[in-house]
Amino acid sequence: MSLTEEQIREFRSKRYNATVTHLEKRHDDLLVVRVKPDFTRTNYHAGQYCTLGLANFEERAEGCQLESLSVDDQLKLVRRSYSISSSVFREGDSLRDPADDDWLEFYIVLVRENIDGRVPALTPRLFNLRVGDRLSVGEKITGHFTLSAVQPGNTVVFLSTGTGEAPHNSMLADLLRTGHTGKILAACCVRYQKDLGYLETQERLMKLHPQYQYLALTTREASRKGKVYIQDLISCGELDNHLIELGAVGLDPANTHVFLCGNPKMIGIPAKSKETGLWEYPQPPGVIEILEARGFRADNPMLKIEGNIHFEKYW
Repeated sequence: MSLTEEQIREFRSKRYNATVTHLEKRHDDLLVVRVKPDFTRTNYHAGQYCTLGLANFEERAEGCQLESLSVDDQLKLVRRSYSISSSVFREGDSLRDPADDDWLEFYIVLVRENIDGRVPALTPRLFNLRVGDRLSVGEKITGHFTLSAVQPGNTVVFLSTGTGEAPHNSMLADLLRTGHTGKILAACCVRYQKDLGYLETQERLMKLHPQYQYLALTTREASRKGKVYIQDLISCGELDNHLIELGAVGLDPANTHVFLCGNPKMIGIPAKSKETGLWEYPQPPGVIEILEARGFRADNPMLKIEGNIHFEKYW
């Protein structure tokens, strides 16, 4: 038994509250999309997130894990939180102020199949959208992953994997637009260079802003020897060298804030052991463990600790 056209129209009318205004696929599995809400969008802080949603009856992109749904399940809205991204530039070389826009930008990777057996529900549907299509967007924009702790002269380091650089783009635009005087470095680790969806934007920013440097790390390019991970970049001292080239003093915990977003294995968030009651780092070591050994301290909301390592994991 399938849904009627009337059921579909009624659901969309009641549950969808936004329109796709711009959509660009960097490649088949990487998408930049802008969504305009029907409601007056509230102002937000760079780094925050909101939800996107589509009904289970919407068509899915081809080549994804097969899905079988009951009629009742088809009439359910599937939602997920996404960090708000930024293309940074407006016209010419001017930097974008999100307060001037009536839309939100998102940077999304297509999950074709989950190794744990769960069928990907939302991204295959998002990748089937076209300009003018309708969807659901959460009215509440929230999140603690912001620049609130950064002072004007601080060195700021953004470390990400894949689409984890989305909130960093928003933060970067905010810092440069408001005249941040400290040095800024961003590094993003992906499998192939084609997976760097904002690479042209980053290269343009470096030419215009000498205080900023962007490092593109790939793990599977044929031209590279071995895999390059963000943890390696720190451990071998290369990240310090790049900061020194910019005019900073390296990874100095007294004057540096580090922002981490993406793969939890890269971040390495400590957890409290059920056996010992002590906080333990996951293994192999993530960035948090490496930096805390050098005097940095990660945020810990449970203990109400605000450090100089801030993180947002993506799953």
